[in-house]
Amino acid sequence: MKKIYPSAEAALDGILFDGMFIAAGGFGLCGIPELLLQAIKESGTKDLTFASNNAGVDDFGIGILLQSRQVKKMISSYVGENSEFMRQYLSGELELEFNPQGTLAERLRAGGCGIPGFYTKTGVGTVIADGKEHKDFNGETYIMEEGLFSDVSIVKAWKADTTGNLIFRKTARNFNPPAAMSGKICVAEVEEIVPTGSLDPDNIHLPGIYVHRLVQGDHEKRIEQRTIRPVA
Repeated sequence: MKKIYPSAEAALDGILFDGMFIAAGGFGLCGIPELLLQAIKESGTKDLTFASNNAGVDDFGIGILLQSRQVKKMISSYVGENSEFMRQYLSGELELEFNPQGTLAERLRAGGCGIPGFYTKTGVGTVIADGKEHKDFNGETYIMEEGLFSDVSIVKAWKADTTGNLIFRKTARNFNPPAAMSGKICVAEVEEIVPTGSLDPDNIHLPGIYVHRLVQGDHEKRIEQRTIRPVA
């Protein structure tokens, strides 16, 4: 099956629809599938639900879709650094489902493994647990969280082979592998595509069985918070 597409727009062709659920990799500004997010913006697809650790910043990442009012709901862990997100949430324009980071990662991974739900102690006794099933194991209380099954997952990797095996670079791995696993269709943007067989199997972070479409492109290397010391 051919997995390589000439552009982000082509890689998303035929799989976007209004009201869909998208899982997106990235953490802060690291490992964000920026080309695919831009293509989603240009498609005009609306009423989207996103599962992502955060919502980018005002003019980058999912932030560009918030600016264009294409996002209806966020399932996230951290929503700082984005004034438009804050404005829409506080005004009631945007739905928000908070998840602890580990819980969000496990919900994505569980969805990719076909697991409909699991128990965790994280969030017990807080608003996170409101309305969720509680169960005791060995004298400890746990809450049940549901796996996330997204219509499409979009991720950013460093290198891929032609069958879709992915390698992520350093901390850019972050939420990308579990996000990729959760999608019925996974689209990955990468910096380099190499021939099949040229990647060391021990270095592959995500098997190509999870990846359905690939696009190669140039990426912007942003730094979210730059801290320097004065020159002596």
